[in-house]
Amino acid sequence: MPDSPLPPVDLDLRLVRCFAVVAEHRHFGRAAAVLHLTQPSLSRQIRRLEQQLGARLLDRTPQGSRLTEAGEVFLPHATALLRSAAQAAARTRAAAQPSRITIGYMTGLIVTPAVREFRHRHPDADVRTLHLAWNEPRAALLDHRVDAAVTRLPFPTDQLHVTVLYDEPRVLLVPLDHRLAGKESVTLDDIADEPLPRVRQSDPAWSAFWRLEPRPDGRPAPDGPLIDAIEDKLELIAAGQAVAIVAGLRSGSLRPDLTAVPLEGVEPSHVVLASRADDRSRLVAAFRKIAQAHLTGDLS
Repeated sequence: MPDSPLPPVDLDLRLVRCFAVVAEHRHFGRAAAVLHLTQPSLSRQIRRLEQQLGARLLDRTPQGSRLTEAGEVFLPHATALLRSAAQAAARTRAAAQPSRITIGYMTGLIVTPAVREFRHRHPDADVRTLHLAWNEPRAALLDHRVDAAVTRLPFPTDQLHVTVLYDEPRVLLVPLDHRLAGKESVTLDDIADEPLPRVRQSDPAWSAFWRLEPRPDGRPAPDGPLIDAIEDKLELIAAGQAVAIVAGLRSGSLRPDLTAVPLEGVEPSHVVLASRADDRSRLVAAFRKIAQAHLTGDLS
């Protein structure tokens, strides 16, 4: 006899999100804080999901929590479910409100001139802006959290439409008492033995660009400490534990204990406007034209 079809399971996406956050943090306490729940409430939510699935997903340990074998299998499907739900909601809202556009931007990139001009030319549009972390623009576009993003290359550009807006020279960031501080410029030879911070889970192309790897002699850049946030990087540099290659520094934007030295002989950073390749929105097309005219890197 053929196998009977499995009965449908009505998964509650709120419970799936609870599981995904616990799986990310591997700790019920930290996950509860992110979700703004008490730990007992979060535990009940996870138990409800396990009952719906008929499988135990998480085991508590003295160090936190770990995924069971069933949990390891369910996690990628849970992530896909949540992403699909977010995309469905965003696309539905976009269809119901065709006059809305959300523009993402990164730290150090100023989008105000283009946004102001866009609002002036399209007074009936609902124009929103959203700050994105350095590694978020691509995912934010594909997840429909933003419709356009002003960001820096390099990052994977498949499924995206990318327009270069302007270039920024890269510079070396050092503490004030560093041996290279105050020089008119430096080259790769000057920093051959200087450790550079490493960013956890960074895209290989992004890491190679900002660490200038491989060097002309084929060697990798000396490894500095691992970091998660830009504030950590600035603190490490100020403490003399590393130097960093950056772009887009503006007058008055530096900590008083740091200084920037021009870096010669390296490709500049490219500031771009990215959008989804299949997006035919008239507002996105209009913003692209305005961004090309008003976002030039010159704020003088």
